[in-house]
Amino acid sequence: MEAAVFCPSGTMTNQIGIKINTQPYEEVICYKGSHIYKYEGGGVAGNSLASVRLLDGDRGRISVKEIEQNINNINDAHLPVTSVVSLENTVVREAGSYYTLDQIKSISTFAKSKGLKMHLDGARLFNALVETNDEAKEYGKYFDTISICLSKGLGAPVGSVLVCRKELESKARRMRKAFGGGMRQAGFLAAAASYALDHHINRLKEDHTRARALGNVLAGTRWVKSVMPVDTNIVIFSVVDTTTPEKILAQLNEHQVKALKFGPQEIRLVTHLDFDDTMLDKTIEVLKKISG
Repeated sequence: MEAAVFCPSGTMTNQIGIKINTQPYEEVICYKGSHIYKYEGGGVAGNSLASVRLLDGDRGRISVKEIEQNINNINDAHLPVTSVVSLENTVVREAGSYYTLDQIKSISTFAKSKGLKMHLDGARLFNALVETNDEAKEYGKYFDTISICLSKGLGAPVGSVLVCRKELESKARRMRKAFGGGMRQAGFLAAAASYALDHHINRLKEDHTRARALGNVLAGTRWVKSVMPVDTNIVIFSVVDTTTPEKILAQLNEHQVKALKFGPQEIRLVTHLDFDDTMLDKTIEVLKKISG
């Protein structure tokens, strides 16, 4: 990767990445719960005029076999042309599950052998990297575009960056302007992002440790039905049928613990730069105290 385009949000960097890798009426292969599909306002359809082929994956991690089975016949005019494979690392909908670089390499090698482009929604990529110990610089050779969020675990106040091949930079900057993301006076934000990259990567493991502590407590709580495996900094759990997320969230909020409803019976907690051990202890105390 030789170029980077700074944007206001990860949604924008994802949408630019998909846009510059596709033509109208083509199709993007991705996990059925991926952020580009579920949480970006239908942008793939609206911005790129592309459709999506949704795969089940293993906790959001799609495989070479699944991809191979879902590439459309380019000679069949009834079907959209398959053009892009989009991966997400970590997978937000699956409690921060992650790919290893070996898995990425296998998918990319196969996709490129079929003439497909590769996009990575790497909003929490560094959360994956501190767990796998893979080198960030190795990722570039396997993707055409990579979206990285700087304001989540890395702790910058705002901003994401689209990393891409040099020949795509001009097109990416044009799409940023067309999508309303051109920013003047962005130096202060870029400086904060640079600081986050220099100082906040290694400490991500602290977030993961605290998230696992929360997951362990929740697993032993009577009003919790199940907890997804906690791989990084995201904790997703289901509450029992005798209560609702709304009731649990109301009780948490009374104690200034903020969480998010994430499904009909699901709640999500996320650990981050501003959540320290004192807050962890308080949250665990509250989780044990509330009635459900």
